[in-house]
Amino acid sequence: MNITGNTILITGGGSGIGRALAEAFHARGNQVVIAGRRQAALDATTEAHPGMKSAMLDIEDPMAIQRFAAQLRKDFPALNVVIHNAGIMRPERLTDGTTDTAEATITTNLLGPIRLNAALIDHLLAQPKASIVTVSSGLAFLPFAVAPTYCATKAAIHSYSETLRYQLKDTSVQVLELVPPYVQTELMGERQKNDPNAMPLDAFIDETMRLIETTPDATEILVERVKPLRFAEANGSYAGFFKQFNDNAADHAP
Repeated sequence: MNITGNTILITGGGSGIGRALAEAFHARGNQVVIAGRRQAALDATTEAHPGMKSAMLDIEDPMAIQRFAAQLRKDFPALNVVIHNAGIMRPERLTDGTTDTAEATITTNLLGPIRLNAALIDHLLAQPKASIVTVSSGLAFLPFAVAPTYCATKAAIHSYSETLRYQLKDTSVQVLELVPPYVQTELMGERQKNDPNAMPLDAFIDETMRLIETTPDATEILVERVKPLRFAEANGSYAGFFKQFNDNAADHAP
């Protein structure tokens, strides 16, 4: 993926990793369009970065995605990069007999990117060079028991990215998977943003941008901090790591 000269859509671009990526790509001279459900967050981001654009998108609504994609193609005909960053992560207790959190998580984290890809794929295929960037998680490879459906959706995004890449292998569209570790954002609230055990957001973005720039043909973007989770199964440490990881989280739960 080229790091400059693009027109880039970033969903969930008003906060957290999405906003930080938007700022980093904007600083490198790309035309950046951020999308999300919170107008105030979008406005705060674009006002701080003249030239950056924004658009409202309810990623849970299939018809809203279709309307959004149609308008996006009209307003930004040079669009050639889509970063599927929007997502939610909520704790679940699987013994409580409800599925509301699971259904909302699947709709946002999995169906959202799939639907938006379907709405934009013909446009991206028509570009001389394009990229689709999915955002999974280290938890796709070693799940966090507190948020089971979140982890399941991220594992599904990894699988989807693999098959999407294969289906597009003879086209002009590159498929890149960004795999964040535990990062200081508000994904699970203020505590995560200030957790010293989480990777600082600036450090994550700096390493991510460096990897994108220096490995333009990569299929996965893996900062060093996420590699123990990504390769736990391959190196034979999965079972012990899974227990230790989740026991430690349970010991430090509020």
